[in-house]
Amino acid sequence: MARFGCRGPASRPCPAPLATYTAAVERYLTGAGIAKSSARIYRISLTTWGWMLAGEPAPTGPAQRGAKPPVFPVAAIDDPALPEVLAELAAARADEMDADTVNRELSIARKAIGWWQRQGWIEGDPTIGIERRPAPPDRTKALAENQIAALWRLDVGLREKTQWKMLYESAARADEVLCLNVEDLYPQDKRGRITAKGGATEWIHWQSGTAQLLPRLIARRTRGPLFLTDRKAPAGTPTLDVCPETGRARLSYRRAEEIFEENTRLLANPLASPDDIEDLDGWTLHRLRHSALTHDAEDGTSTPMLLARSRHASVRSLERYARPGVDSVARHVAERDPAARRRR
Repeated sequence: MARFGCRGPASRPCPAPLATYTAAVERYLTGAGIAKSSARIYRISLTTWGWMLAGEPAPTGPAQRGAKPPVFPVAAIDDPALPEVLAELAAARADEMDADTVNRELSIARKAIGWWQRQGWIEGDPTIGIERRPAPPDRTKALAENQIAALWRLDVGLREKTQWKMLYESAARADEVLCLNVEDLYPQDKRGRITAKGGATEWIHWQSGTAQLLPRLIARRTRGPLFLTDRKAPAGTPTLDVCPETGRARLSYRRAEEIFEENTRLLANPLASPDDIEDLDGWTLHRLRHSALTHDAEDGTSTPMLLARSRHASVRSLERYARPGVDSVARHVAERDPAARRRR
């Protein structure tokens, strides 16, 4: 599909572009007050939308890794032919992705477009007319206790073991944990200082499982990103995302999600054949947070403590965790099974 640019000679002259789309994204992330913990997700979503705003389908799956986004002036977003093509591309992507992801990406794109409009870089919003997709609630997000136990038995590296344990034990968001630096940790207190959603600085707390793994993961490092890639950071990586002692880069949310999803495919599909693993979907990192808070609620944790642990601002936000999980329902049904009562 052709890439969009300036209008033809019959239209009004195009102003000189103020910035490329990529530069506009970076200006938005640094100038609009986006929290460091959210900037990664925003950058991934806006990179995805960069393909579609250039009139091209966004790559998905393995093709997304290493794909170079198109280069075009941000002013090209005002091309009058773009909204129609964009609607088709967005609809096609919505058919391939889950509704929550599509809706989040659309929301982020609209926030950025509004900011660019206020800078005077563009005039219109080509996403007008693209509707959010209905997202039916998923009642199976909380993993069962035996699923959590099976997760800990997986043969994975120290980095993954530590990261997954910390996510479950702290009930923190994945992007918050991935933004942790070694100097943010207080191992003796089993807690760490994170930049939360909205930019606030807050504490997360973990348990013995994480505490036992952290010293091995940190080794002798005293500063820099906690969770690192396996290779040296490529040229141009922001200094804050490079370990000054090893030269390796901070592990990205996208890669962490991919690793978790790949390793949990058979756990998520216990009746499937290992030969079909490439066609299966695994779990998302967010399910560790959801599971931890659901299990807390099942164990009778008070509302004030759930609010503090989840760091939600509203009690209404806790409703998603108040629903008993599969283990609690199974125990309830088993305890009321007439046949089981007769056996006892």
